[in-house]
Amino acid sequence: MNIETADRQKPSRKVRFQKTGLDYVVSWCVIGLFAIFALVALHLASFVLIPLTMAIVVGLILGLAADRLGKLGSPPMLTAIILSSLFMVILGFLVSIIWSPISMLIETGPDMVNRAIEYLQQVSWLEGPLRVLSRGPESMESMLENSGAILSTVATGVTPALIQIFIFIVSLLLFLSSRLALRRGLIRTFSHRDRRLKAIRMLNEVEEALGYYFATAVIVYGIFGVVAGLVAWFGGLSNPALWGVASFLLSFIPFLGIAMVTGAMAVSGLLVHDTLLLGLLPALVFFTLNGLMENLLIPAVMGKRLEMNAFMLFIAIVFWTWLWGAVGAMLAVPLTLICMTVYGGLMPPTKIQPNLPG
Repeated sequence: MNIETADRQKPSRKVRFQKTGLDYVVSWCVIGLFAIFALVALHLASFVLIPLTMAIVVGLILGLAADRLGKLGSPPMLTAIILSSLFMVILGFLVSIIWSPISMLIETGPDMVNRAIEYLQQVSWLEGPLRVLSRGPESMESMLENSGAILSTVATGVTPALIQIFIFIVSLLLFLSSRLALRRGLIRTFSHRDRRLKAIRMLNEVEEALGYYFATAVIVYGIFGVVAGLVAWFGGLSNPALWGVASFLLSFIPFLGIAMVTGAMAVSGLLVHDTLLLGLLPALVFFTLNGLMENLLIPAVMGKRLEMNAFMLFIAIVFWTWLWGAVGAMLAVPLTLICMTVYGGLMPPTKIQPNLPG
């Protein structure tokens, strides 16, 4: 046996290099630059990414229904057409409910602003700020005079919104029709059988979590909408159906949605009633009933299956609202739920955690 054969038979040894502080600094700098570039890309491509992300989330929510129709023998394209059409019909029905009250509010908007100014002028400590505001270049009178220009500015944003709606509908239809093919393609990217099984289990958990969240949220937030409509009706507010639908839709934005409904109900109550107590009473009743249901009904229905840290959820809502606006606020909970499910699949709890004090 010669020297070369003896060298080849020697076991190879891995050489380990001890990282220094500079190596960790370089690694974190690369990660930070990647995160910054990702945020810039998400912001610059928001016009396309918002409807695409919404279509993927809605498609994942409708995944269980698509599987049921597939088991009944429905072709993928027919299933996609049925579910997409049903979703758009329900969305159109909600829009039709709130369209006439919103158009009425637009017509009576100047009168409501004048009434609000007259009411606020009766408050002593607001006389000074209102006097300064009325003399400024952006006074209430100038805003009412330039209402036509404001409406034309709003109208210019209708065309991009219609394009985004078109992107959403087409993306949802194509995603539902090719959902199984996309799943198979994603699973086949993994070479080992264990990783493929983990990918299948993770995809199933994501669809089940989103489907369970949406189903329970529709029931719970539907109850919130009924309560808001009844409070508006008994409180003497106009258009109880508008309050109910607005409460139902805005409840999908945790924390902020109910706060917006409560604030709007307080302002409307002050404009309708003469006294401060009667004006704030509908908002107080709605906020109290909503708080009781949110602390009793939601934990009982959703349980620990969809339990999320309140602080992290609030951070996610603030982040996606800052990045993508109102649509980002509505997508914050589903995206957070997806990230939690994926993280739980990639990092399962293998070790028993000790009970530490504090």
